[in-house]
Amino acid sequence: MAKIAGFVFFVTILLAFSCGGQRSWATSVGVEVVGTEFHLSTGDGRTLRSAELIGAILTVATNGTTVRVRVDGVEPDPGDPARGYKPAADVWLYTFSVQQADGSWINLCEPGPDGRRQGFPLAGVARADGTIAPAEPGQFVLTCTGGAEGKCIRFGYRPWDKAPDGQSLAEAYQTCVHLVRADYAGDGTATTRNGQPIDIYDSLGVQAPANDPGQDFEAGWGPDGAVCVRHVRVKENVTLEAIAAHTPRLNRRVGPICTEEYARSLGAILFSRSPP
Repeated sequence: MAKIAGFVFFVTILLAFSCGGQRSWATSVGVEVVGTEFHLSTGDGRTLRSAELIGAILTVATNGTTVRVRVDGVEPDPGDPARGYKPAADVWLYTFSVQQADGSWINLCEPGPDGRRQGFPLAGVARADGTIAPAEPGQFVLTCTGGAEGKCIRFGYRPWDKAPDGQSLAEAYQTCVHLVRADYAGDGTATTRNGQPIDIYDSLGVQAPANDPGQDFEAGWGPDGAVCVRHVRVKENVTLEAIAAHTPRLNRRVGPICTEEYARSLGAILFSRSPP
């Protein structure tokens, strides 16, 4: 059966809500996303949150049409220590199903690295480069944990939160999305592949390097993509020469010149290591 293309399901306006077929609130219902939690205001003055919405069906407007998405389950993120994911009190994982033309329901998400077919909402709207921009209340995306947008939240780069040193993590989140996708140009051109091992670390105190001897420094990253590239992650997909030709700001910043120290001098806030 067909899946919704991609890991990110873009939603603009919540049009209606129904729960278990027992009660419904139409466009008068207000909804916003706080962190990864739905806050739904009902017509009788109540505010329902994610854990109370199991069985809910959201009718949403997206790409000129409407789609029905059902909330089949909600749980706190348990983390995945084997991959460096730490539990976060403000991250919820949802099992979403989307209704097909024949009336059947299928899981919205493909399995992530830990096998979970879950996702969550994030406030904002999609940018052309694959990142998420702030938006009006009621505008959000549904992203799956297997995609870069979901992985970066679970890595700890939560855009609504602050780093241990007090800095906002909003730019770090956008940076992480480019990094995970190996989007060196920062224009939405992903060059990675599923299952590719990488080591992500930063200067913010969120992620420390694993220093796997089988990996070398790959690149330094900022909100606009890579600030320099020492070697490419997937050689079948792109070359240093192609990156330099495609992205003028990286023209003289590829190859051996790109060290972690050089990347820091260029303003990098995240760093990646990968097999050479």
